[in-house]
Amino acid sequence: MQHPSTYRNRRVVVLGLARSGVSVAKVFHALGAETIASDVKPPEQCPEAAELTALGISVLCGGHPEGLVTPDTALVVKNPGIPYSSPPVREALELGIEIVTEVEVAWWLTDAPIIGITGSNGKTTTTTLIGKLLEAAGRKTIVAGNIGRPLTDAAREAGADSWLVAELSSFQLKGTSAFRPRISVLTNVAETHLDYHGGMDDYTASKAKLFANQTEEDIAVVNWDDPECRRLAEGIRARIVPFAIRQRLEEGVFVDPPYPPSPEDDGASRTIVRRTGGVSTAIIAVDELGIPGRHNAANAAAAAAAALAAGVPAEALAAPLRAFRGVEHRLEFVREKAGIRFYNSSKDTNPTATTMAIRSVKGPVVLLAGGLDRGSDYAELVPVLREKVKALVAIGETRRKLAEAAEAAGIRHIRVVEPEASPEATLERAVREADALAEPGDTVLLSPACASWDMFKSYEERGRIFKKAAHIL
Repeated sequence: MQHPSTYRNRRVVVLGLARSGVSVAKVFHALGAETIASDVKPPEQCPEAAELTALGISVLCGGHPEGLVTPDTALVVKNPGIPYSSPPVREALELGIEIVTEVEVAWWLTDAPIIGITGSNGKTTTTTLIGKLLEAAGRKTIVAGNIGRPLTDAAREAGADSWLVAELSSFQLKGTSAFRPRISVLTNVAETHLDYHGGMDDYTASKAKLFANQTEEDIAVVNWDDPECRRLAEGIRARIVPFAIRQRLEEGVFVDPPYPPSPEDDGASRTIVRRTGGVSTAIIAVDELGIPGRHNAANAAAAAAAALAAGVPAEALAAPLRAFRGVEHRLEFVREKAGIRFYNSSKDTNPTATTMAIRSVKGPVVLLAGGLDRGSDYAELVPVLREKVKALVAIGETRRKLAEAAEAAGIRHIRVVEPEASPEATLERAVREADALAEPGDTVLLSPACASWDMFKSYEERGRIFKKAAHIL
């Protein structure tokens, strides 16, 4: 891709009118491109169309029409969630037209250094935490990307003295070519989104694009406990800064003493430590972190490593790490009712994330799970279900598969909630079922292990409905 300014008087097609699509359409229109924005949603579901039309941008709603992508199209910018099998994307590929996501456009728009964070789990927490660490140290910081704010909006706002902290999904990274973060962070790699990518090879290759254009002048923060992350690190040219919670490192950021392989708490006091040049520096005791769970110790270690790479002094990290209380929809404490704790972890959209969430909360768990069926069998959940879950309430397309996993784990109390008049009513009933199964000292945990799109527009909507239902019990 060339700089966006070179597309003046040339045809640019923007596929998808979500926030990033609206932002990128405005960018190319302002630079003088012949901009056409298209969305499959009907006009009444495209409130953004009026704003773009008022600017003079051509907007098409109700489907991508035949002939949208023409031989004279210079560029296609697609919403990350649109599959490459979509007809206009296929047409662009056949015509040899470059296809990018908004992340690539943002890269060309800014001189600000970028910290790019990706991974199967922990992206949002790590991204948010890096932003907090930099802000606490007095750095100008803008957090954007997959976390909510379009990266192109942030890129236009950021000055050369700002840091752009960007959460990046595999969908976004797949559509990049020249994107180059100053600091990259890979939290972990687990099997997910295979319906989109078609297999692990394409998924991991998309994640690896985070490092593809980095040079020896850049830094890559990599999870050294994860075998797939270490494999990907073999092709990284940037200076690698490893982080770990299960091993001591000669260089990097790690938890000392390391966590044992077993999930049980051994009662040891642990500290997050930075080691460089043979010198170890204690950053913070793990017990002092504002977010619980060994996976959050890993997120904190990754965030600390990135902040240190950005020049934040080690002594400036403890206070914001202590103050950080997590992000909405990820192990979010909702309320306590009659000794029963309710946690919203709607962002847990794969079994690995659900496993970590279950092991992070206290007491026996009444698990509320289920959602979009992507073909998984959920056998991965059986060990943690057997260890900590006393009851399961299952919803969504995967409700019966999850019930089978719970049966295999020997769980006695299993409730399969069939669809009611609306998705909201279904989830509200599920919360009532979970509350009825719980006793004082238990935790009711929404951790779906599945995407939300079978019932809800987003995991955020699912989490908000759960919280509302918990509060009105």
